[in-house]
Amino acid sequence: MDKPLSPVKILEIISKQVNPLNPPVKSFEKSIRTSPFRILISVMLSARTKDQVTMEASKRLFNIADSPEKIVKLDINRIKELIYPVGFFKQKSINILKISEIVLKNGGEIPKSFEELTSLPGIGRKTANLVLALAFNIQSIAVDIHVFRISKRLGWAHSETPDKVESELKHLFPESSWSSLNQILVGFGQTICKPRNPSCSICNISSYCHYSKEKNSSINRAD
Repeated sequence: MDKPLSPVKILEIISKQVNPLNPPVKSFEKSIRTSPFRILISVMLSARTKDQVTMEASKRLFNIADSPEKIVKLDINRIKELIYPVGFFKQKSINILKISEIVLKNGGEIPKSFEELTSLPGIGRKTANLVLALAFNIQSIAVDIHVFRISKRLGWAHSETPDKVESELKHLFPESSWSSLNQILVGFGQTICKPRNPSCSICNISSYCHYSKEKNSSINRAD
């Protein structure tokens, strides 16, 4: 393994390699950044769903109803039809309707705090942090499956739960880097550092990666 680099520098190297690859996460985030409401609903839909599927489902939904006022007028079965086949589409349809009702009761305003966002149905820690970052430019770290996996592969985190990994990352990175972490690492996970058979041979930070080092050691032992 090469001489250690700071996590911030490694993140910069990852970003430079991944950017030209146009990972799905870039298109997804660009497509939803039209209003806080659209960001909130789209990010909620994205859980356990590929970005391309989420983009198409969000487009279908918002072409019909692009505000909480319009969504509350839809039949629940119509919402299901529009967002299918996102993961857990039946429960998400219920949550979309409930969130729209709550937002309307609050004067149409999307909550701007972590506590208020996570009080909404279907909005967990990762979703709330991503909404804060994308909708309100509030620095936050959204730990999804890619961020969780890659942080552990790089030795940046050692915990077994997303909230604890989030805390570890906050201690490693300056606050100004928090919001960029998700898009960079998700893009990295979608293109190079995949769950299975990661492309370590073309990865620009493989020599700084604990996972890659262990994999090479296993190959050498087998030889």
